[in-house]
Amino acid sequence: MDSQTDNSYLFDVSVILPALDEERTIGDCISKIQSVFKNNNINGEIIVADSSTDKTPEIARSLGAIIVTSDKIGYGNAYLSAFKRAKGRYIVMGDADNTYDFFEIPALLAPLKQGVDLVIGSRFKGKINKGSMAPLHHYIGNPVLTWMINIIFNTRFSDTHSGYRAITHQALDRLNIKTGGMEFASEMLVMASKENLRIQEVPISYSSRVSPSKLHSFADGWRHVRFVLLMKPLPFIAIPGIIFSVVGLILMAFFYIQGNVEGSHLHAFILGAILVMGGSQIVNSGFSMKTYSVIHGYETKSGIIETVMKYHNLEKFLLIGFFLIAVGILLGLNIFIQWFTSDFGFLSQISTAVISLVLIITGLQIFLFAVFQSMMLLNENNS
Repeated sequence: MDSQTDNSYLFDVSVILPALDEERTIGDCISKIQSVFKNNNINGEIIVADSSTDKTPEIARSLGAIIVTSDKIGYGNAYLSAFKRAKGRYIVMGDADNTYDFFEIPALLAPLKQGVDLVIGSRFKGKINKGSMAPLHHYIGNPVLTWMINIIFNTRFSDTHSGYRAITHQALDRLNIKTGGMEFASEMLVMASKENLRIQEVPISYSSRVSPSKLHSFADGWRHVRFVLLMKPLPFIAIPGIIFSVVGLILMAFFYIQGNVEGSHLHAFILGAILVMGGSQIVNSGFSMKTYSVIHGYETKSGIIETVMKYHNLEKFLLIGFFLIAVGILLGLNIFIQWFTSDFGFLSQISTAVISLVLIITGLQIFLFAVFQSMMLLNENNS
């Protein structure tokens, strides 16, 4: 979005309502908003970001709302389309299912007028009416996802998935929001925190829906978790992978030095091998996710990821992977030769075979990681 000066805003407030088949409630929502505009002398507009198959757009249009449609479906895509059309100095976001009380709009706008950039309507600091939120969402889903974001991004939100928000147009212009699904709610707060926006929560009330909920608890929850992990893959994916690999190497080395692996410590030795191979794969996945995050503008290139993303270093990873594969094959070949020279008789080389397997698999993982990184960075390196 192009930034605008204060004098270029046509309205004081733009209220955006994403709607998916809300013909039973859209009229009430618009009427409440218009009443707030009138009673508070607000020059405002109402934008309905519609994806409905019922009469929602006809009802909204008849009441004076602006209808915006998106080429792509999704909660976030609806907002992204509406943001381009909004002409208000302040933008209020709320659902069209009448669960949020639009008479509380002045409470969301007040902090913005005092210099705050983003206001979150917190249901957990306000009143959650009986039956308005499923127990799974109330006691597990929302608190856990909010806790994750607070821990990872060092924030102090009480309700990261409230859909009732207000933001200045200038602050919105600073946020590089891209996601088109339900994870849009998390992305906005993460990006706002990264931009050091002044954020405040205000208590709000939350009521029961009239029409059936469009939420898919586990699918939508996973989208939020996936986005959070994409933003911070190294501490929550790569580092545990490194720990697994190191512990596995220690186990393997300790019992190999002890000797008689096949006779007394085979299971622990194999456990170490699993930790090494699994940990290596987790580390590679963490770095790949971090690279993806950097390429798509969610994170900046710095520290170890900057080293991993350099083309010449990727060539070194290819060589390391090839070397490990070659050593593993040679060990395996040596076992076969010994078996052949013993006329295919009994052979006790399980520990060496396990080491050969670990070297080959880990080498393949590193080799393929370097290839995949090179493919992701193809345009970066040619730019």
